[in-house]
Amino acid sequence: MRDPQTAARLMSREELTSQAAAVLARLRGKAPRVHCITNSVAQNFTANALLALGAVPSMTLSGEEIGAFVARSDALLVNLGTFDRERREATSIAVDAASQNGLPWVLDPVFVDRAPQRAVYARDLIFLEPKAIRLNAAEFTALADAAPDVAAVESYARARRTVVGLSGEADLIADSGRSVTIANGHSLMARVTAMGCAASAIVAGCLAVEDDALAATASAMLIVGIAGEMAAEKSQGPGSFAAAILDALYVIDAKMIAERARTGAHG
Repeated sequence: MRDPQTAARLMSREELTSQAAAVLARLRGKAPRVHCITNSVAQNFTANALLALGAVPSMTLSGEEIGAFVARSDALLVNLGTFDRERREATSIAVDAASQNGLPWVLDPVFVDRAPQRAVYARDLIFLEPKAIRLNAAEFTALADAAPDVAAVESYARARRTVVGLSGEADLIADSGRSVTIANGHSLMARVTAMGCAASAIVAGCLAVEDDALAATASAMLIVGIAGEMAAEKSQGPGSFAAAILDALYVIDAKMIAERARTGAHG
């Protein structure tokens, strides 16, 4: 049982949907620039997902220019899907530029459960204080050395002074004092490469227009989950789904969020 003095306050469904609608409106109104260091197989889909929702992506990895790109962006995504020297060098420059310019950045520690070197590198990045970490259960366990239950996720977020967005059959988002569970999504989302990478980029886009990192992360994960459900209704399989979710991100609105949002217990 969790200590009632340390357990996070649960965000209500009404609070979540209201915040998500407001974040979506601001994102479309401001068209924030999101610089993405991401998996080589994810770049095209990630860029299209950001564009569909209303943000403006950039993807350069060149050490000669990435600092300038990040400085002129509104948020940064660091995705470890392709763990090569070029991306590690670009990440060092990009995170430094984000820190110097007070820009929010998101860490997506892809496959840290598969290779110790990735986990060590991800832990080093976490010390640089990303605003949010979006990851799955296996990745969380590799980083936290703990099972991905509610208490462990809340404790990890509190200790690292960040927001954890844990994806799964139900998504759990927690910071030092609040948490919310989102039950939206569809199984076809796991059949399209780069879906998680794109979701992390959308978290960055929401952080660009919302200072409350938990609200931004939860809004992004709710929007993506609902878009996945909308896309599945019009799809025959992964191929048509990949196109349909871009259309869903383009048309999703406050009414759809209010009608479709589902919250519930995690685990």
